[in-house]
Amino acid sequence: MKIVVLAGGLSTERDVSLATGNMVSSALRRKGHQALLLDVFLGYGRAGDTLEGIFDKCTESSLQVSGVPETAPDLEKIKSMREDQSDCFFGPNVIELCRMADIVFLALHGENGENGKLQAAFDLFGIRYTGSNYLSSAIAMNKKLSKHFFNAHNIPTPNGISMKKSERTADFAATGLSLPCIVKPCCGGSSIGISIANTPQEYQTALNNAFQLEDEVLIENYIKGREFSVAVISFHALPVIEIAPIKGFYDYKNKYQAGSTIETCPAALPPDISTKIQEYAVKVAKALELDTYARMDFMLDEENRIFCLETNTLPGMTPTSLLPQEANAVGMSFEDLCEQLIKISLKKYDQGGFSL
Repeated sequence: MKIVVLAGGLSTERDVSLATGNMVSSALRRKGHQALLLDVFLGYGRAGDTLEGIFDKCTESSLQVSGVPETAPDLEKIKSMREDQSDCFFGPNVIELCRMADIVFLALHGENGENGKLQAAFDLFGIRYTGSNYLSSAIAMNKKLSKHFFNAHNIPTPNGISMKKSERTADFAATGLSLPCIVKPCCGGSSIGISIANTPQEYQTALNNAFQLEDEVLIENYIKGREFSVAVISFHALPVIEIAPIKGFYDYKNKYQAGSTIETCPAALPPDISTKIQEYAVKVAKALELDTYARMDFMLDEENRIFCLETNTLPGMTPTSLLPQEANAVGMSFEDLCEQLIKISLKKYDQGGFSL
């Protein structure tokens, strides 16, 4: 098949997305597909360039990328690299190339990749893509909205509130929560902008950090315990994986720098707890109608109580990512996993599953 692997963009998770795209496109080529790695913002060449035969030389035409740096990218620098200096989200020839493909593998992460906007645009252009539809993507990306769905479907989640920048209060007691607490951007990813606050002063600093990224933040009670994740493909849960950072919490550096975190799959858990976490993961997928694939993150506190933290509709596929490790635990190679995600996405189109 002719496949565009779409990555990059202008989110704080740009570098992670490029690493995912690089891994996926290479895997799909090993499977015999013509996979072209494309940066959604920088595009390919100039508008109006001849694109004939580009999939036949996909390796040479693909974007060349390296590993994930320890810090988030300088997005202003990325913007300056755009030759036409346009602020349009889609770079030169992106839509044209995506329409030429049999399907687009979405390797995007963060804003405008996972929040449903791109999915809605592709629906209008008649472009087929992997992953969930625009509405499910939008709800899952917004931690405040997804938390409402968790509560409505009796899925345990940490007690918390949302706060807009215009309604910011310096009085932590007014939140009704307890310290320590977690402060995070409402629609961010890869733990960028997340802080643990142990004092009212640290809470103020945490708000400052999060509000630099977004105008709305989520504040939650801190759950002390072990962290886990579960991927769900077509409403079937993969094995639970435990995430144990060697130092600190599971932040941007610990997620993407090899050797920073100990990941155990299947997780060393009593069978009943492992099964319950998997059941909650499937319940989240059904509540949000994430019928292709997604990954859910959980905490298990010191009293063995389970809490769902959030949902990732386009999980990372980097060398250190969790979904490929979970698939490998059931004997599925990385190449087979990438191809399987394409197959189930195409099946939905054949069945009319993307129409709303």
